[in-house]
Amino acid sequence: MKQPEQRRLLVVEDDAGLSAQLKWAYEDFAVTCAPDRDSAIAALRAEQPDVVTLDLGLPPDPDGTSEGFAVLDAIIALKPDTKVIVASGHGARESALTAIERGAYDFYRKPVDIEELGLIVRRAFAVHDLESENRRLALKATAGAAPGLGGIITAAPEMLKVTRTIERVAKADVAVILLGASGTGKELLARGVHEASNRRSGAFVAINCAAIPETLLESELFGHEKGAFTGAVKTTEGKIEQASGGTLFLDEVGDIPLALQVKLLRFLQQRTIERIGGRQEIAVDTRIVCATHQDLEAMIAAGTFREDLFYRLAEIVIRIPPLAERPGDAALLAKAFLHRFAGEMNPQVKGFASDALAAIDGWRWPGNVRELENRVKRAVIMAEGKMVHAEDLDLGVDSDEPVALNLKSAREASDRRLIRHALARSDGNISNTARLLGVSRPTLYDLLKQYDLHA
Repeated sequence: MKQPEQRRLLVVEDDAGLSAQLKWAYEDFAVTCAPDRDSAIAALRAEQPDVVTLDLGLPPDPDGTSEGFAVLDAIIALKPDTKVIVASGHGARESALTAIERGAYDFYRKPVDIEELGLIVRRAFAVHDLESENRRLALKATAGAAPGLGGIITAAPEMLKVTRTIERVAKADVAVILLGASGTGKELLARGVHEASNRRSGAFVAINCAAIPETLLESELFGHEKGAFTGAVKTTEGKIEQASGGTLFLDEVGDIPLALQVKLLRFLQQRTIERIGGRQEIAVDTRIVCATHQDLEAMIAAGTFREDLFYRLAEIVIRIPPLAERPGDAALLAKAFLHRFAGEMNPQVKGFASDALAAIDGWRWPGNVRELENRVKRAVIMAEGKMVHAEDLDLGVDSDEPVALNLKSAREASDRRLIRHALARSDGNISNTARLLGVSRPTLYDLLKQYDLHA
């Protein structure tokens, strides 16, 4: 049976004795040692290691850090995804902070504690794997590998379930209603319904019912004849007609006034419309997809939304989870946004520092994907170096984060969160999830059973 290829680790260290000791300690890795800048860059090009340990005190400046920082800059420039762990005995704290600012993943102090450094190295490999999987999933989504989903980027089982539902119902010519909080991507999913349907060659027309005054909304939807009212200087088609043969997306459908709800219901029942000021019935073949963040059932009980209209619109109901319930998606989306905004606004920005990723992962995102997009845009503009840091995101303190009552509950909550994130990044693959978490398959199965989680 073919043995799996060993992970590649580059040790940049001018002390031959210490290099040999580290190589012996990492026998489960394919270790390459380099004593200076030239050999380190050559090894980086030849071996393409995922993780590098780097002593900043290298010749010809063994008592300083200039040569070490030159090597760090070269590694980040040549292979930005490399996790570089720096070491220095010369002003350790200041050097470490500078190294992190310039793109290093982590640091350790000399004299070296082999066991402690081993933990840092293994964690760096795990983080590299997670980020590689994020990039793969983002590339798959943005390259159209999941057609018909409107460009949604996700790895969370909760959201993947939504997209699979959309794929199944898209070709059935039924009305679809998307229920979810503001900023969860309802218009993208509505566009996904259209693109995966047999109407994809027709128009996709969107209208936000909450953004148009009541006095104008009827005209926007149904159109008007010339002279129907003051200012109607020509006959104008409404959105329903414009979407004939395609899909009309009614965003915030709960804001349609009662009087207009009656006219919309009539269209859904008869598939004909009358423009304002007109007497002719016009047959229109338009599919309706609508969305709202409001509780329509409560509105029905209050008499502000027609029950018969609800059941016409809600042939298929799809509930969209908020970003806080989509493990792994915040970091995945943040990297996609960073790539886009950096190219437009601040090309020197290359990625997120570890503290920024931790802040993104820990925030509850009450404004959902829209809030995340705005925060990343701000961070790209505010970043002063190559990496975005937590302070650039300006997230503050998340007061909604529940406080654990004791160590046991805190550990269980952390375990659940980590397992769900790893499952999301591995697309439910048990072997890959176990590898990312650093546990065996039987251990992972036990944890899944213990916490009632499902792959």
